[in-house]
Amino acid sequence: MSATMTAPLPVAAPEPRHRRRQWERYALAALLIATAVAYVWGLGAAGWANSFYSAAAQAGSVSWKAFLFGSSDAANSITVDKPPASLWLMALSVRVFGLSSWSILIPQALLGVGSVALLWATVRRYFGAAAGLLSGLVLALTPVAVLMFRFNNPDALLVFLMIGAAWAMLRGVEDGRTRWLVVTGVFVGFGFLTKQLAVMLVVPPLALTYLLAGPPKLGKRVLQLLAAGVAMAVSAGWWLLMVELWPTSSRPWIGGSQHNSILELTIGYNGLGRLDGNERGSVVPSGGEMPAAFADFGNRGNSMWGSSGITRMFDPAQGGQIAWLIPAALVLMLVGITLRGRASRTDLRRASFVLWGGWLLVTGLVFSFMAGIFHSYYTVALAPAVAALVGSGSVLAWQRREQIWVRVVFAATLVLTGVTSWILLNRSPDFVPWLRWVVAGFTLVGVILIACESFWSLWTPKRLTTAVVLAALFVGLAGPTAYAAETVGRARQGAIVSAGPNVDSGFGFPGGRDLPGMPGDGAPRPNGRAGMPEMMEQMFGGAGNLLMGSKPSDRMIELLEQNSGAYTWVAATVGANSAAGYQLATELPVMPIGGFNGTDPSPTLDQFKQYVSEGKVHYFIASGMGRMGGDEARGSSTITRWVEANFTVTDVDGVQLYDLTAPK
Repeated sequence: MSATMTAPLPVAAPEPRHRRRQWERYALAALLIATAVAYVWGLGAAGWANSFYSAAAQAGSVSWKAFLFGSSDAANSITVDKPPASLWLMALSVRVFGLSSWSILIPQALLGVGSVALLWATVRRYFGAAAGLLSGLVLALTPVAVLMFRFNNPDALLVFLMIGAAWAMLRGVEDGRTRWLVVTGVFVGFGFLTKQLAVMLVVPPLALTYLLAGPPKLGKRVLQLLAAGVAMAVSAGWWLLMVELWPTSSRPWIGGSQHNSILELTIGYNGLGRLDGNERGSVVPSGGEMPAAFADFGNRGNSMWGSSGITRMFDPAQGGQIAWLIPAALVLMLVGITLRGRASRTDLRRASFVLWGGWLLVTGLVFSFMAGIFHSYYTVALAPAVAALVGSGSVLAWQRREQIWVRVVFAATLVLTGVTSWILLNRSPDFVPWLRWVVAGFTLVGVILIACESFWSLWTPKRLTTAVVLAALFVGLAGPTAYAAETVGRARQGAIVSAGPNVDSGFGFPGGRDLPGMPGDGAPRPNGRAGMPEMMEQMFGGAGNLLMGSKPSDRMIELLEQNSGAYTWVAATVGANSAAGYQLATELPVMPIGGFNGTDPSPTLDQFKQYVSEGKVHYFIASGMGRMGGDEARGSSTITRWVEANFTVTDVDGVQLYDLTAPK
């Protein structure tokens, strides 16, 4: 390159301000409308999606007590294994619009549109319209985000609240007012009521950002962060305190805990257990250790949740969900911090890079090395940070492209993104097989346009900018867009889901290998193979199982509804998913013995005998979970054996039904 390349590039005359604003309004409207269409398209095809949470939403729509605690059934036998904030939105929707797939899933889609809009507003404030729009576009097209904003897991609300916390913290860095720190704490607190300690992954980056860049003196900054901590504790602690102080005899059992304690659930099953793998009440008795019957299907290490390590986010199970732009985000974070290196301590752009970069690093590293339960859809928590760094970093780098090293890094980032896209697309060779070649071609074109001196004299600045931007957008977003389109076009159901086509990532649990003919998430595949939950459904019929809700026949529904007002629970069955299908079909309480996994000690055998003697339970439905093995000494197994020994079984369309009002 010649020395003339260091001279500032000529720029076109700026557009009138009103024209720029009009362009941005149109672009933003197009982004949000397209996002809304994508997130609601065919939404009803998902059925009950995750029936575990759908049943709890139904329960909360008819019982305010179930609403408050997040109970699995309206008779309040046990809660779900998460706090109820995300259920509140779904339950209110069901109260207003009635029980349907749409009424349950539409709040998630709206949260997705809101998350895109909030991220746009946050990035735009400090980096301009183009950066805000690009960040929103990247978030909207991230495959795992498309999945979760069309599904009824708690993650949709969690992501929205995490973005809200980042927005409020950056406003605090902007003017130093304590109220913004308090708002940040409130967002985090309600994030805790959504998915407990998962939201705490963004707390260190939030705190570090304000400590480094907050306008007040250090002492005041520390006090303001303490105020944020108090706000967080209050906004989450009122519910925790209520649950702990409420008499256990008049509230539901805390699902996921072994001693009916919300603190145990917080610190154990949903807390430290996720890090070290020692999760009492997990899918298997020992936490994350693979049962011997399935040990052969592990990948590296004997874990149901895949191998941990620094490359975990790029493994087959996670790569297509989130990894497309992670390398670019990391590079652009470093570029952004370097370019703002000589700015004042309170520089808002550098603070933004610290916040989003810290979010990506802390969350990514925890996910990479955690030994407990890990599902690929957890990676949606990385999506806002990746999107913000790509949007803000690429725009700032392009604005400073007159510096040779910036252009070199920009070109290298484009190559790195193209290589990442090639690798991820190559893992599903039957899915749009031509796309990886087109991405490679656009990568080459983009690098040539950026790096070759001869092109700078042949193109006007506006045309050159347009060509480079289009090439970079295609390289970065072609793969995620294809995965997103596939996700929109195919409904997901079950407890474990993933976005995009099958990449043989294994057994419904990240990091393993597929059983022959059984990809991971249970949805029909383009090649016609059935997923693991479908295989379980074939094995256990309509009774349901650990991963999939039950599908009762018309005859079964008719039996459950007969004289239903005489019973507290029209039926009981082992496992929340087994109970969920019957409850959603009848809109009547069905007791999920043992909670989600069937391993919670609720109810005990003596309690269940008392319920039966008092005429509170009409039927016992034999569940597929009883045939899946496990700890024979657990309460659900002893209840099953007691029922089998004392009541007569009737076959109802392939499901074993016991009338608990008619003992042998």
